[in-house]
Amino acid sequence: MLDAHDMESGEDDFYSGGTDDCNDSDDGEPDYGFVEEDADDSAMIASHRSQKNFCVLREEDIRRHQMDDIERVSVVLSITEVEASILLRHFHWSVGRVHDEWFADEERVRKTVGILESPVVPPSDDSELTCGICFDSYPPEKIASVSCGHPFCTTCWTGYITTTINDGPGCLMLRCPDPSCLAAVGHDMVDKLASEEDKEKYNRYFLRSYIEDNRKMKWCPAPGCDYAIDFVAGSGNYDVSCLCSFSFCWNCTEEAHRPVDCSTVSKWILKNSAESENMNWILANSKPCPRCKRPIEKNQGCMHMTCTPPCKYEFCWLCLGAWMDHGERTGGFYACNRYEVAKQEGQYDETERRREMAKNSLERYTHYYERWASNQTSRQKAMADLQQAQTQNLEKLSDKQCTPESQLKFILEAWLQIIECRRVLKWTYAYGYYLPDHEHAKRQFFEYLQGEAESGLERLHQCVEKDLAQFLNAEGPSKDFNDFRTKLAGLTSVTKNYFENLVKALENGLADVDSHAACSSKSTSSKSTGCSSKTRGKGKGSSRTGGSSRNPDDNL
Repeated sequence: MLDAHDMESGEDDFYSGGTDDCNDSDDGEPDYGFVEEDADDSAMIASHRSQKNFCVLREEDIRRHQMDDIERVSVVLSITEVEASILLRHFHWSVGRVHDEWFADEERVRKTVGILESPVVPPSDDSELTCGICFDSYPPEKIASVSCGHPFCTTCWTGYITTTINDGPGCLMLRCPDPSCLAAVGHDMVDKLASEEDKEKYNRYFLRSYIEDNRKMKWCPAPGCDYAIDFVAGSGNYDVSCLCSFSFCWNCTEEAHRPVDCSTVSKWILKNSAESENMNWILANSKPCPRCKRPIEKNQGCMHMTCTPPCKYEFCWLCLGAWMDHGERTGGFYACNRYEVAKQEGQYDETERRREMAKNSLERYTHYYERWASNQTSRQKAMADLQQAQTQNLEKLSDKQCTPESQLKFILEAWLQIIECRRVLKWTYAYGYYLPDHEHAKRQFFEYLQGEAESGLERLHQCVEKDLAQFLNAEGPSKDFNDFRTKLAGLTSVTKNYFENLVKALENGLADVDSHAACSSKSTSSKSTGCSSKTRGKGKGSSRTGGSSRNPDDNL
C-alpha cells in the first residue's frame, strides 16, 4: 500500500500483492495510525505490507494533485487556470476526458461548459454602466462581469455569490446572473468579491469536489477521518487501508471483508439490522392469543395462560383451547391430552412445522452471528493490545530481558497477524451462513479449513497474550525467553499459512473440492496414486481433507 508520502501505512491484509501504481513518495515519516515509530518499526511493519494499488491522500496531497491537474490542462489547452478548473469540474476531474472532448469539438465544449471566446456584450467606454440586477448606474470600477460581458455591480455580485455558496456545493457550477446566459463563474470572481467566510466555504466545496466527483477517489468512511483514497483498479482486491488505521472495501465502502464478496457482506449486514430475526424469535418462542392474536411468551410452568388486558382471555398453552373446557378429564392443569390427540390427527402439523423452522433458523443465525461478533470484539482488543505493546510493553520487556527493542519486533509481528486473522475469520462466518446446505462436500471442506485456521489463531493469540505476561512480570532476565521467541515466531508463521490457505480456498469458491473429488474418482478407477499426489501438491488444505493429518506446528 502506498501513501502519497509513505511507502507503508495503515492496516492491510497479508495475502495478496499489488503494483506501485500510486508511488508519489516524499521523505516523510511513515504513519501506522497508532503511535510514532522509529525506522526499525517502520521497516518491520513494511515487511507485512504488500505494495498496493492505492494511495492515501492527506489534505495537502489533495490540493497538490488538484493544482497539478489544473496546470496540466491549462498548459495543454492554452487556457487560463480558472477556465481549466471549470472544465475539470464539468468532466469530473478527468484530465484525459477533458483533452478528448476538447480536441474533438472545442466549440461545443466551450458552449456546454460556459467558457466563451468572446463576450456577448461588447465592452463599453461609457462613464457609467447600468447594473443588470438593481438597474442603478455605476462607474466602470464598480461593475464586474465574467466572459459574457453582462455588467452587474459588485454589491449585487456579492449578494448573488453569497446566496449560492450558502445553498451548498452547487455554487461550483455557478453561471452568469443573466437568465439567458450560460457563462460560467470561476473562483477568481469568488476570491474577488466574496467575504472571507464565504471564500473558505467555497474553497472547501472546491477541494471536496476533487474527491467526490472523481471516480478514482473516495473519502475514508471512518468517522472523523479527513483522508482520501486514490484507487487504481486491476488487482481484483478492493480492500484498502487508511492512515487512520481503518480498513474498508473500495467497492462497497463497508469495512474490509476479503475474502468474502460484497454481495454476501451486504446481505449479512442487512440481516443483522433487519426485523426478520425479531419475527423469527417471536414465532419460535411465543404463541398468538386465540382471541386477540397478540403474541404471548410463556414465562411460568403452568399451562393456564391469561392474555393481558383488555383481552384477558384464558386459554391452554398446549392446545390454545379455552381454559374453561379443561378439567380433570383432559389431564388437569399441567398436561393436555387433547393436544396429543389433535397432533396425531394432524390438526397442528402446519403450526408445529412453522414454529420448528423458525426455531432452527434462529438457532442457525445465532450460531454464526455470535462467532462473527466475538471475533470482531477480539480484534478490537488485539488492536488495543498492539498499541499498548508499542507504547509500553516493548520498552518494559527490553529492560527486563536486557534485549534491544529492535530484537523484539517479533511480538508486533504476532499482534499484526492476529488483527488481520481475526478480521478474516470474522467474515468467514458470514460466508458459512450463506453457504448452501446441500453442498455437503464444500461445507465440510470449508469448516475444516476454518477450524484449522481458528485453532492456529487461538494458539497464537494465547501465546502472545498469556505467555508473554510471565516475562513482563519477571524480576529479571529469563533463560526461557529465547524459547518463547522461537515458539511465537513459529506460531505466527504457521497461522499465516493456515489463513493463506483459507483465503485462497474461499476466493476460488472452494473449487479444490470438485477437483479433489474428480481426481479421487479417477484414482480409484485406475488404482493409481498419481492423481492424489498431484492434488496434495495444490496446497495444505486440499491435501488433508481425505485422511489423517499432522499439524505443521506440532514441533513448536
